[in-house]
Amino acid sequence: MKRFKSFLYTAIFLLNLLFSCSNEQNKAQQKVTSDNNFLASYSTKNKHIELKQYLNFKDTTDFANAKRGFIATIESGEILKEDQSVSYSMKQFEFLNKEAPDEANPSLWRQSQLNSINGLFEVTKGIYQIRGFDLANMTLVQGKSGWIVIDPLTVPATVKAAMKLVDEKLGKQEVKAVIFTHSHVDHFGGVKGILDEEDVTSGQIEVIAPEGFFEHSISENVMAGNAMTRRATYMYGNLLPKSDIGSYGSGLGTTSAKGMTGIVKPSKIISDDTKFSQFVDGIEIQFIYTPESEAPAEMMFYLPSFKAFCQSENVSHTLHNLYTLRGAQVRNGQKWSRYIDQCIATWGADMEVSFGSHHWPTWGNETIIPYLENQRDTYRYIHDQTLRLANQGYTPIELSDMIRLPENLDKQFYNRGYYGSVSHDVKAQYQLYFGWFDGNPANLNPHTPVESGKRFVEMMGGEEVVIEKSKAYFEEGDYRWVAQCLNQLIFANPENQEAKDLLADAYQQLGYQSESGPWRNFYLTGAKELRTPVKKINMGSTATPDMIKGMDTQLYFEYLGMRFKGDENSDLKYNFNINLTDTQEKIALIVSNGAVIPRMNTHVTENVTATINMTRAHLDSISLGEASFAELLNNKNIKIEGDASAFPNFMSKIDQFEFWFNIVQP
Repeated sequence: MKRFKSFLYTAIFLLNLLFSCSNEQNKAQQKVTSDNNFLASYSTKNKHIELKQYLNFKDTTDFANAKRGFIATIESGEILKEDQSVSYSMKQFEFLNKEAPDEANPSLWRQSQLNSINGLFEVTKGIYQIRGFDLANMTLVQGKSGWIVIDPLTVPATVKAAMKLVDEKLGKQEVKAVIFTHSHVDHFGGVKGILDEEDVTSGQIEVIAPEGFFEHSISENVMAGNAMTRRATYMYGNLLPKSDIGSYGSGLGTTSAKGMTGIVKPSKIISDDTKFSQFVDGIEIQFIYTPESEAPAEMMFYLPSFKAFCQSENVSHTLHNLYTLRGAQVRNGQKWSRYIDQCIATWGADMEVSFGSHHWPTWGNETIIPYLENQRDTYRYIHDQTLRLANQGYTPIELSDMIRLPENLDKQFYNRGYYGSVSHDVKAQYQLYFGWFDGNPANLNPHTPVESGKRFVEMMGGEEVVIEKSKAYFEEGDYRWVAQCLNQLIFANPENQEAKDLLADAYQQLGYQSESGPWRNFYLTGAKELRTPVKKINMGSTATPDMIKGMDTQLYFEYLGMRFKGDENSDLKYNFNINLTDTQEKIALIVSNGAVIPRMNTHVTENVTATINMTRAHLDSISLGEASFAELLNNKNIKIEGDASAFPNFMSKIDQFEFWFNIVQP
């Protein structure tokens, strides 16, 4: 069996590494900026003017806060890995240091400028943050004998660079504890830059995380990893240049660092759903467990001695995702809102500073409480109004056009849709309760995009008619309709380059208009892939050794079963007994009717096809591509009793995924 190609959340934040050889394409795109197709249209410019009149761009409070407490940054503007290649570059966002061009949504441009501010900052006496060295923040709290590190970024290189700067400016101290606020890789992947497994198992460094952290960190997206990773190339703009006509980041942050992520198993778990007090290196921390919010395993907490609230990623200077566009399980806006309110009720009277896993802090109780209340109200409003109107019979598409935040919420920059959007968050809450079907029988069993496209073009009078009518709508600035129409044509005939170019032009303008970083990246990447052939870079594997070894055995075999070509092999009937000799685990693996069923801690007693004896370590080596099943069998590392050909035959039916599947064309 070849190496795994999944573990998606890791992949999302490592994609910049894998796409480093796309620079030639990016340069080629930048060269054509003189072409009118790459300039903002009259309609797009008008959209920007309207937004400038609606929002208070004269308010520079966020810029003052984003720079407040600045101590130092890395003068070179680059963080290098051990091989001296670039892990993260602050310099790539220097193009943002000017007025917004016509090709930028001015609100997204403003947010991207704020996200690009980088360095070591003092939050309050005894609390410091590293910002702009990676997608997320790393926070350091002064304990009684050393540092308490909160969320050690994505990769070791950025963590090491951060700690070097901390040592130089604040004095060298040992790390005494690490806190993972939640189960997303930009908040734990760099942990091996400050500790190793022995530090944790020996008790030298305490590692604290919410219940379910380790399992969700590894397994959250493993089943859908290949498709999610491909979609993430769109969401995070990895194939786009960092430029006026390219990607500005994600709205949540800039971009992620390159390198090998890691993980360690926590030594202490936070699971209570009410205030839960712990002392960490002599500092009291009061935790609240917030599952099914921004992450399936997450927590927020309060540090009484600092009057400081850690909002984790449940509060940010953006409207967050109730559904992420790369694809994932939807999040519950009602619970999200409830957790924020619990924090206000519990600690609100005492907070003097509030800091999070992304963006800059907020200071002063009179400012913090309205901020938390408005974010609380935003998620609750989206949830409740979606359900209210859905109960009147409105569909997801209708709801996404109908629901707007009240003006008091909508005009707050921290509620603007830089990462999430009201539109797709509304659809997420509909999906949470009602699923994919909107109740209209016409949508119960529609034709495939290709077949629908053929019929649409035929009914419209042919390809030339569709293109001519689309050009007229383009001139009117109705790019949404142009996209809907030409999408049909291209799925009917993907060889029609004129249609693809016009659709790319429409996507380009929609991207320029987008306030959401991911929306902009989706539109501009779609335009790029319509205009030029996709460069199919060898993706290799995004699964790291820590992730593979952390995967429990049941998940491993369930993942194996998901990749079994059941439609082609539904006649196979096997009953395997598997013994993992190093971990002393036993598994019954049943292959029946195209499905693969693992039973843990038991064996089949009747009609046993074969018994396989091997180690979990050898399973890991297969997963990491360090050895093949055939090699291990030949070297007698794997021993089979019974039908010697059955299990190798089963393994030969495991599917391998093509990463570069088409998205904007069939």
